[in-house]
Amino acid sequence: MYIRQTSLFSFKEIIKFQQQSRLELILANIDVSKLANELRKPSNSKGPKGYEPEVFIYSLIAMQVEKIDTIKDLVVKLKENPVLRYCCGFDVLGKVPSESTFSRFLEKLSNSESLEQIFHDLVIKAKELDIIDGEHISIDSTKLDSFEAAKPKKNIVHDGTNPNWGMKKDTNGNNIRWFGWKLHILCDSKSELPLDLLISPASNYDGTMALPLIKQFFENYKDTFKPKYYAMDSAYDLDYVYKTIINEYQGIPIIAYNPRGSYAPPEGLDEAFNPICSGGYKLVYWGKDGNYLKFRCPHALGRCDCPHGMNWCSSSNYGYTLKVNYKENPRYYGYPLRYTDVWKKQYDKRTSVERCFSRLKCYLNLDNVRSKGIKKVKVHAILNCIALISGTIAINTMKSLSKAA
Repeated sequence: MYIRQTSLFSFKEIIKFQQQSRLELILANIDVSKLANELRKPSNSKGPKGYEPEVFIYSLIAMQVEKIDTIKDLVVKLKENPVLRYCCGFDVLGKVPSESTFSRFLEKLSNSESLEQIFHDLVIKAKELDIIDGEHISIDSTKLDSFEAAKPKKNIVHDGTNPNWGMKKDTNGNNIRWFGWKLHILCDSKSELPLDLLISPASNYDGTMALPLIKQFFENYKDTFKPKYYAMDSAYDLDYVYKTIINEYQGIPIIAYNPRGSYAPPEGLDEAFNPICSGGYKLVYWGKDGNYLKFRCPHALGRCDCPHGMNWCSSSNYGYTLKVNYKENPRYYGYPLRYTDVWKKQYDKRTSVERCFSRLKCYLNLDNVRSKGIKKVKVHAILNCIALISGTIAINTMKSLSKAA
């Protein structure tokens, strides 16, 4: 099953607008006042007054929306295009900052946490508008190539802040190697919008980043969200990930099983992770009682004709019964049961994070990292996420108003 969002309008709709109206709609939803005040020069500082921080912020967001490759190209387009200048807050007939001025501002921006707060505020606004639900979330990563020249592994400093070599499998199972970073996103499955993100060197294993990302998500939003389902692919199939989601966050992990080279299912289970009896027959699921999952003898229920009968496993007329505390071994005995229709329905929603990445790369500028250092790479990712969420808010608000009119 391939889940498609039908009740919401996606960012793709706003891309059809003309440049001026598109940028105006996106920038109108972004409150940069707090960040601008933080980055504004003190009133008693010496030297030329310069440009207001707002115009730099809007220009950097416009750079992502218009898929402008470099700061140098941004400056050229601002000079040549009065519509772009107007949308970003510059005087239509006035001057624009130089490339070096933009670079200095980007350096200041990378040392501020207020840009991230703008991102979180937009997420909360989208939730208040019922665009974001937050009950079902998906987690995955995508590759980002480094702007820095590739280095041999032996010359890389592994301190968590430098790009390095990574490898992932594409949709066809082929290995892809690159030098750079990974963007880890926690995504809302309803809206297919990012809720939180982390940047790591490319070599970081996806599974180890799930819990830091979830922890950061709850710290950033406090009691705003309480997800029920956490969908992830087999890279996150780690026992401690299941247990932490269940016991600490009271959620339900929906994670694909990773056999890790084994040629048979775990002992006592068949290929679909159904418990089997000593005769090799599939036990029948008989409900959940608190933390316990109950399974009964299929012969006692008339589901099979075991040559040994019921007495082979139990002397009870009820037949053999297996009770499993799923919280003690959630990787094998999850709830809902792995590979049932209910489980598959929730797992299919995991593709929402893949479409989130697709929009960030196809309609925006995520795949075009042009800055060095993990802080600036994070700024680049957040700017793209801000544009994606703001544009989605704008198009849904506009459509709602037109329906109400």
